[in-house]
Amino acid sequence: MNKKYLIQNPDKNKIQQLARSFRCPPLIAKILINRGITTTEAADKFFKGNLRHLRPPFGIMDMDRAVSRIHTALNKKEKILIFGDYDADGITATILLFEFFQWLNAPVYFYIPHRIKEGYGLAPAHIHRVATPKDINLIITVDCGSSSHLAVETANANNIDVIITDHHQLPETLPDAVAVVNPKREDCNTGFEDLAGVGVAYALIICLRKYLREKRFWSKGKEPNLKALADLVAIGTVADIVPLRDDNRILTKTGMSVIRSGQRPGLNALARAAGLDERSLTSDDIAFRLAPRINAAGRIAHAAAAVRLLTTKDTQKSQRIAECLHRLNAKRQTAEQKILSHILRYIDANPPLLQRNSLVFHHPDWHEGVLGIVAAKLVERFYRPVVLLTVRHGYGKGSARSIHGFNLYKGLEKASAYLESYGGHAMAAGLRLKEENISLFQQSFENVVTDTTRPHDFVPSITIDHQIHFSDISPSFVNDLEKLQPFGEQNPEPLFLAKNVNILFSRIVGEKHRQLRLGQSTSKSSGPFSAIQFNISPEAPAPTFYEQVAFRVRWNRWNGDKTIQLILEKD
Repeated sequence: MNKKYLIQNPDKNKIQQLARSFRCPPLIAKILINRGITTTEAADKFFKGNLRHLRPPFGIMDMDRAVSRIHTALNKKEKILIFGDYDADGITATILLFEFFQWLNAPVYFYIPHRIKEGYGLAPAHIHRVATPKDINLIITVDCGSSSHLAVETANANNIDVIITDHHQLPETLPDAVAVVNPKREDCNTGFEDLAGVGVAYALIICLRKYLREKRFWSKGKEPNLKALADLVAIGTVADIVPLRDDNRILTKTGMSVIRSGQRPGLNALARAAGLDERSLTSDDIAFRLAPRINAAGRIAHAAAAVRLLTTKDTQKSQRIAECLHRLNAKRQTAEQKILSHILRYIDANPPLLQRNSLVFHHPDWHEGVLGIVAAKLVERFYRPVVLLTVRHGYGKGSARSIHGFNLYKGLEKASAYLESYGGHAMAAGLRLKEENISLFQQSFENVVTDTTRPHDFVPSITIDHQIHFSDISPSFVNDLEKLQPFGEQNPEPLFLAKNVNILFSRIVGEKHRQLRLGQSTSKSSGPFSAIQFNISPEAPAPTFYEQVAFRVRWNRWNGDKTIQLILEKD
């Protein structure tokens, strides 16, 4: 697939000014400016920001109503149910509130639905089957609930109050809940719309702790330590791929330090099961090693296993659960590969499908829990919106993923005449429709994509921070790059471009990775450097020379030693 290289070129005077005022190398100043950090104050906050620098979340709509109702519940010892989603964001948000209320000695329970059997979000059945048998007085949703109108009506009819905390797109009419704490509300202009579900839950306990302090709730006990819960926020925030800037960066950076301190036995066990050392975890490790294992519980079995892992204090128990999640993740990978291979064979047999601007596939035997991952891989390969559906009992249910030029949620909204339900974000969504409407939806969705995109939207672009010479790569430079962590959405790991690169050595390792030794023949010659390129096609001919190549620069740590390594972008 052809890709566009977009080399960023900010104003040189601004680069020099920031480099002087912040006392950093010009290339680091350029990388900061590429990320919208243009002043000394912003750079200082970027590197040194901690929980004290978080913006006060007290102005989020309905936050005051939420904390007031919770205060009443605490005083009356009412039973509270935390209702969460089954992904890493929802799981961590559930644990966050559950542990906070446990600290307060409140009668608190949690419930996460089964992905396949129950589906996403709070439903009327949960009121009847879960809340009323336990005599629940207050339900607090996390990472879901914004579209749960019928469930809230059912709760109200049974004298159960509902507080919704969420970050997903909202319908035009809000549920009749006590409070709908969702920074994406049109009447909420506080600037917290980038928070993950766990970030919204964390904002709630920040506000609640302050409110309880003002009510002298703590006169007989010690206030909860909110920093100790930041590890959960880091995991959910990174896993949900929300922008890692401003408050999200502070929360993630703080949470990473808590994770590295090894205070949560379940996380330590999960890291070891993934072949990682919790003392040196990065945001990449969360995104690609820990979060998939946490998500595997909800995708293949039940998310409650992940909750048990992250809440247990028993080291041996945590090891057993972590190993179970590791096996579930392997099972998830197998199911995912089976579906992906099936679709790729189908596309190979039907080449005209790639003339369409969207891809919609359905099958009765596909595992619903992994469709989102497969859809994301198809987007990466073919770069167009993808919808995958499992069809059972007359209904199609599944996941969709998109490209940056197409807002998926709005696209589904325009094709909603054929949908029973849908929800999500600009880049990812879930949907459900009648089997008889799948072909009609497929054509409607294709028309929507075609009408709202332009040809260049279907050409993936790679943003390059700087065209670099190998002579610019030094140990101090790599150390400076590490200080830019944690990396993630809108704070990507810096990407560089080098030209006229010689391949001195190349071999396939681990079946589908290429290990290389690279040199550059220039007047500023330096190196050579070891390099690796992940997930290549082993059958493709090995390159012998790169006219230009995009890569990231990292320390490769092994047995106490570290060497510079280049991580090459896919061809």
